[in-house]
Amino acid sequence: MIQKLRETAVFFREFCGRFQTTGSIVPSSRFLAKRITRQLAERGPEPIRVLECGAGTGAFTGQIIEYLRPQDRFDLVEMNDSFVRTLERRFATEPRWQPAQGISQIHQLPLQEFQPAEPYDYIISGLPHINFPVQLVQEILDCYTRLLKPQGKMSYFEYMYIRPIRKMVTFGQERRRVHDVDAAMKAFLQQHRVTRDSILLNFPPAWVQHIR
Repeated sequence: MIQKLRETAVFFREFCGRFQTTGSIVPSSRFLAKRITRQLAERGPEPIRVLECGAGTGAFTGQIIEYLRPQDRFDLVEMNDSFVRTLERRFATEPRWQPAQGISQIHQLPLQEFQPAEPYDYIISGLPHINFPVQLVQEILDCYTRLLKPQGKMSYFEYMYIRPIRKMVTFGQERRRVHDVDAAMKAFLQQHRVTRDSILLNFPPAWVQHIR
């Protein structure tokens, strides 16, 4: 409970100060974390490479590490200073996280600048695409394709109906931006989406998009 309150406080502070890159007022629920990692939960026995984009305070990280083994590799990309410090502390001090510390590395840089030695079997993203300029969204979508192995699997989430709602309540340049982001996301999903999960027990309710 104390850890959850601490995460919420950090998230709320960053939401107030950096809404564009934080995207939510509270961390994602455990129900959303379970669904966004369900493809990873079905992994085979061989070693795997896992990438988490926009790890935040670790709402998904804590679920990801449940499925990792000593021969795996886990990279986290997170730009926010406060979130990075929170993640480092959790890997160092939390008993559930400590076993994964040796196979995990946090990278504090934009996803577009991340150049790993090899692509990944699984990518899980918590990035708030709807908040970004369309050019950045397209760059991020291209990164997902570049960083995922040909037979790899990816999952990301978005809040239910957030794109059409934002189109209805915005005006001028902001409406054009949301419209263009919506078009880019639709094109990506039409080409890559396998299935979608609905998670009502989250604030706000969310969809998880599973990609291959």
